[in-house]
Amino acid sequence: MGEYLLRCPRCGSLQPPSALGCANDDSLLRTEYVARRLTLRDDLPGLWKFFDWLPVKEPLRGVGEKPVTFRSEGLARELGLSRLYISFSGYWPERGARMATCSFKDLEAPPTVERLMERKDGQALVVASAGNTARAFAQAASAAGVPLVLVVPSSGKSRLWTTVPPSESICVVSVTGDYTEAIDLAGRLAGEAGFVGEGGARNVARRDGMGVVVLDAALAMGALPDHYFQAVGSGTGGIAAWEASLRLIGDGRFGSSLPRLHIAQNSPCAPLYAAWTGSAAPQGPCPGGMYDEVLYNRKPPYAVPGGVRDALEETAGTVCSISNGEASVAHQLFEEAEEIDILPAAAVAVAALQRAAASGSVEKKDLILLNITGGGVSRAKEELDMFMLRSDIEAEPSAHTSASEYGLLAEIEEILGRRGPR
Repeated sequence: MGEYLLRCPRCGSLQPPSALGCANDDSLLRTEYVARRLTLRDDLPGLWKFFDWLPVKEPLRGVGEKPVTFRSEGLARELGLSRLYISFSGYWPERGARMATCSFKDLEAPPTVERLMERKDGQALVVASAGNTARAFAQAASAAGVPLVLVVPSSGKSRLWTTVPPSESICVVSVTGDYTEAIDLAGRLAGEAGFVGEGGARNVARRDGMGVVVLDAALAMGALPDHYFQAVGSGTGGIAAWEASLRLIGDGRFGSSLPRLHIAQNSPCAPLYAAWTGSAAPQGPCPGGMYDEVLYNRKPPYAVPGGVRDALEETAGTVCSISNGEASVAHQLFEEAEEIDILPAAAVAVAALQRAAASGSVEKKDLILLNITGGGVSRAKEELDMFMLRSDIEAEPSAHTSASEYGLLAEIEEILGRRGPR
C-alpha cells in the first residue's frame, strides 16, 4: 500500500490520514510516503503502477489508466526544440494511451474515489466540474458503485459522457451560471449530512494522482525536465507537478533541480495571470468567448500556503495569458505535427510553449515536458461506446440559500434513493 503521513508544510504538524486541511493554519497538506524511492508496481495496471506514491490502501479495479510520455518529433521540429517530450493524457491506442474519458482528470478520480471508499461511511460524493472532471468521476464512481452528485454549469452539460453505462447512483445537477457557481453550490451540498465533498486542491489524492504525469515522464526521460508546460484553471495541476518533482529529487536518481513551471491561462479570464503579474483580475462570471472555459476558476488556490504562488516562486515559474487566436494556431499546429486531436485546453499549453520557444525563454537543447491534458476524443468517438449523462435537476440557487432551504437536498436524496441504496 501507499503508506504515508500527512504533514503541514507550514507548521510541520502531522494531520489525520483523511484530513483536507491543517488544524493550525490554511495550508495545503502534503503526503510523505514511507517509500522514498520511486518503484513501479509491474503487477498493477495503469496509474496504479505508481501505487507506493498514491494515498490509498488498495487500487480501484476497473479504472485508472496512466498517461504516455514520448519524445516529440513533429512538434519539436516545428518549434526548433531537440529535447521536447510530451505527456499525453487521452485516447491514442497507437501510443498506448487509453484514458477513456480523454482527459488527465482520469488520474485524479480513481484515487479520490478509492480514498473515499476506504472511509467506509457510505456518504455520497459531491463533485463540481466544468465537464472533464465530471466524466472522470462518473466513470470511477460507476466502477466503484459509489453514489455521486455532479454539479456542473449549464454550459458543461454537453461534456458529460462516459464510455461505460453510468451507475444508477449518479445525480447530475446543472447550475445556471459559471463554474464558480457550481463550486459554491457543491460546497454547500457537501456540508449536509450524508454528503461529502471531494476536497478540490486540498485533497492529496487528487494532487498525487495528477503528479503521475511527472513521475511517468521522469522515468521516460531519465531525469526531471528543465521546463514543464501546462494549461490550468485552478492551478492544482501545477502544484501537483511541483510536489511530484520534490519527491523525485528526494529519490536521488532524477536530478537535484526543480523543473521551471510554465502555467498558461486563456485571456481575458485569467485570474492566476492577474494575481502573478499584479494586473487587473476579471470580476464576476467570465464575459464569454474563451477558447476553453474549463480554464476559468474565479477562486484558485493561489495565495494559500503550499499553493500556486509558492509553487511558482520555488520553481522560478511563469504564468502567461494566451489569446484565442494564439490557441487556435497552436491547436492546428499540434494536430498536424503529431497527428492526433487534442482538447482546447491542451492547445493553450501548446501556445505557451510556442511563445516561449519563439522568445528564447526556452532553448533548443533544454529538456522540456509538455503536458497535453486531454485528447483523442475523435478517436474515442469512433472506437468506444459513449453514454451521455442527462441533467436530473436544473438549479438557480442563491449564494445565500442553503441546499436544504432551497429544496435541492430533498430532490437529490429522492433521486439517489430511487435509483439505488446509499
